[in-house]
This record gives sequence, C-alpha cells and structure tokens, in this order.
Amino acid sequence: MGLLGTSCSFTRFRIADSVPQELWMNIPAKLKQFAFQDIDDIPEERAWGWTSFEDMLDTQWRSALPEKGAYLAFALRLDTRRIPPAVLKKHVMIALREEEARIKEQGKKFIARDRKTELRDQVKLRLLGRFLPIPAIFDVVWATDSNIVYLASTQSKLIELFMNHFTLTFDLHLEPLTPYALAATLMDEASLSRLDNLEPTSFV
Repeated sequence: MGLLGTSCSFTRFRIADSVPQELWMNIPAKLKQFAFQDIDDIPEERAWGWTSFEDMLDTQWRSALPEKGAYLAFALRLDTRRIPPAVLKKHVMIALREEEARIKEQGKKFIARDRKTELRDQVKLRLLGRFLPIPAIFDVVWATDSNIVYLASTQSKLIELFMNHFTLTFDLHLEPLTPYALAATLMDEASLSRLDNLEPTSFV
C-alpha cells in the first residue's frame, strides 16, 4: 500500500548534506531528467525512475505538480520482467539439444562451457521480449522544512536502489533514520556516549 492507504510500511531518511537554495527551483526539471523510461518495447529486465505521485503514467507531471505545500510528493516506479524459471529451463534445454544435434554432424561430442552460457543468454534475451514488465510504484514524500524523506517500502534492495537514484538525481546523500540515528539527533555527546556503552540484556 502507498502512503495514502489505510496502512503503510515506510522507511524514513534524513538528507546528510546541506540542500543548496538553488536546487528547490530545479527539482521539477531534475525529476523529469531522471524520470521513468518505458521498456515495454525493448528486452530489458528492469527499469526505474521518478513518476507522478498521483499517476504512474505521468512522467512529465502534467496532471499534478510535485509541490504540495511544505512537501514534495512523487513516486519511484520500478518495472521488472520475470521469466518463470520453468519456462527458461525448458527453452534452454531445447536450445542445448539443438546445439548437440548440430555439433554431432560436425563430429563433436560436447558443448563447450562458454557456448552453453552463450546459448542460455540468447534464450533469456529472446524470452524477455515475450513477457511484459510488471510495474511497481513506491510513494516518496520529502518534507522540505525538516529534510526528512519518506519512502513507502522497507525492502532492503529497493531502499538501496532508491538511495542511489535520489543521489544521482539531486546530488544529495540520504541516511536511513534508524532508532539509533534518530537518538543521535536528539542527544548530546555525553548521552550518546552512554548509549554506545549500553549492553543488551539477555532474557533467556
């Protein structure tokens, strides 16, 4: 579920860098520059980029602007093509048997390892063009007054992809706002030192 759903899991980040004042005016252009590019007609496994918070098909923000008062709202769209493993296995087996028959006519007995890898890659590329990518949308909200960023996901791989794409887009680095990181922003050095020296309690 997205951030507007009745329930939602999300990850909080803080922007580790100071935000240049001139960036605020350039954010719509930055979002468009690194917006999602469709892969329906090309055999790519994955594609990702920014899109509108309200409409995943709107990568030009024609339906609604990302600015929402003191917040910026947009979304990360991730499209993934998935070939069922059984389908890939079947077609690789067919390709290998055809290759065995071909080399047998040449007096050879075994398919080289590199050739097997090449055949598998060729089969995978051919099959990719026959499966439509599955879209997924992850809401993003950026509180511009506190520079806290919310991502509607807790998946570690998605979080890493989001952080990298955010840095690529805005040249700003994100830090996950874990309980420890949040405590570090609220405590003085002495209190934080005591926190670092705490030992976990065993309840067994």
